[in-house]
Amino acid sequence: MHLGIDFGTTRTVVAVADRGNYPVVTFTGHDSALYDYYPSVIADNGHELRFGFSALAMEGQPGWELFRSFKRVLYSGDGGFDRMLGLKQRELPIVDVIAGFLRQLAHDLQERSNLPVKVPVQQLDTVLAVPANAHSAARLITLEAFRIAEYRVMAMLNEPSAAGIEYAHRHRSSLTSKRDNVLVYDMGGGTFDSTLVLMRDHKHDVLLSRGLGRLGGDDFDEVLLCLALRTYGSRANDLPAEAMRRLKNHCREQKEKVHANTRRVLIELGAQLSPEERVALGVDEDAVQMVSTQDFEAACHPLVNRTLDVLGQLQSDWSKELGRDVLPEIAGIYVVGGASSLPVVLRRLRDEYGRRVHRSNYPSGAIAMGLAIALDHDAGYEMTERFSRQFGVFRETQSGTAVDFDVIFDSSTVLPARGQFTEVVRRYPATHNLGHYRYVECGWLDGAGAPSGDITSFANVRFAFDSQLRGQDDLAEIPVHRADYPYCEVEENYRVDENGVIELTIRDVHNGYAKQHRFPRRGELLCAE
Repeated sequence: MHLGIDFGTTRTVVAVADRGNYPVVTFTGHDSALYDYYPSVIADNGHELRFGFSALAMEGQPGWELFRSFKRVLYSGDGGFDRMLGLKQRELPIVDVIAGFLRQLAHDLQERSNLPVKVPVQQLDTVLAVPANAHSAARLITLEAFRIAEYRVMAMLNEPSAAGIEYAHRHRSSLTSKRDNVLVYDMGGGTFDSTLVLMRDHKHDVLLSRGLGRLGGDDFDEVLLCLALRTYGSRANDLPAEAMRRLKNHCREQKEKVHANTRRVLIELGAQLSPEERVALGVDEDAVQMVSTQDFEAACHPLVNRTLDVLGQLQSDWSKELGRDVLPEIAGIYVVGGASSLPVVLRRLRDEYGRRVHRSNYPSGAIAMGLAIALDHDAGYEMTERFSRQFGVFRETQSGTAVDFDVIFDSSTVLPARGQFTEVVRRYPATHNLGHYRYVECGWLDGAGAPSGDITSFANVRFAFDSQLRGQDDLAEIPVHRADYPYCEVEENYRVDENGVIELTIRDVHNGYAKQHRFPRRGELLCAE
């Protein structure tokens, strides 16, 4: 028995492989009801954190604040390992917060779930998922949090890749020799991913992935809230932060009730505000604002269109790679992720792709189930993953008068088997006294070869080519200049592992002086003895 864990922005789903079956684990919630997910939420009172259902139990309690969608911090800002989660009363390292959440999940799998056999997570093989568009920082932080929480992680797959496995397990008959590609459309609470997967027999090859690191169900919640406030005559800027959090949560709950026949969404504005807030804003306690689904869908179109633009970019890029249109070779567009349940999403997809659109019967659980299947040797699936993003460095060209982006690993890079590495080695004479490497990851490159899509700055790496500088503590204060002769022969060695995490070694070939770096690390990398 082993676990597939889909650590989501709003919900975490766990599936178990149990004698050829892959059920989603259910939990007994804080209100004694049964849930087929574990809430990705934390509660803080300034000196204590609670997680999951224990956090939800603190909602409305004096001194406690709830924080949802904390996973989004992984995909915001730069790619540093030491990114912080800003709570109302303090800041905490996001890796420690996620580790605490995962420890509570492990405890609740034992104490409040229907896990068939109550085995500690330390004794269970686990495979986890990350968004295909996740940069190396998010991947490494996620892996480190699971390690701190003492999970036995055997593999990490991209979320749409796992959904592709679940699709093949249930819809194998839709695949033919002429149509053996599946396009996975995965929109969760905070991220959107699309992946083209080639499926032949039980072998799956991830061909290409594209995504948006900050687009998901949370954004649709905000659209609904802004519509309700505007129709009522208020603005989001008029509300205190805590009132906004309560209203957004209410909008999320109301949004999740929307189905194809819904005509109006009722937002209970007054009930979500405290008496003091109602007085300050001039809102009655029984104030209810109705938002027509027609207006809501119209306001959501720009968000959905952004996802369709990404799908189009993916198809275009792969068509160029093959020299032919890949659309006729697509067996189906498989729609997964909790946010994809909105009717407007399916309508827009079917407008574009017609009958080939298939929504998973388990949109929120498909990824976790695919993960559980992937680790089941009896199921016999083989998955080839790819790097999914573009990783490179800005370099000076034309004698320092121009800057180019030099790709090191691109989205066609096949990730190696467990315990192995894919390597890129570069060697050159260094004619500067100091190397200043500016590393960036991005979703894709534009027509001029510049970074585009979600761009993440990782690190400014400095390496002393001039041996007289190698004992200095702060290379950032040293100006870079060019000489007429090479200071040394330099070798850069880049290695990417099976999880898409990159290691770098820069060394002086002649005397062996070297510096190693794993993307990302805490703080900026400075050359030291």
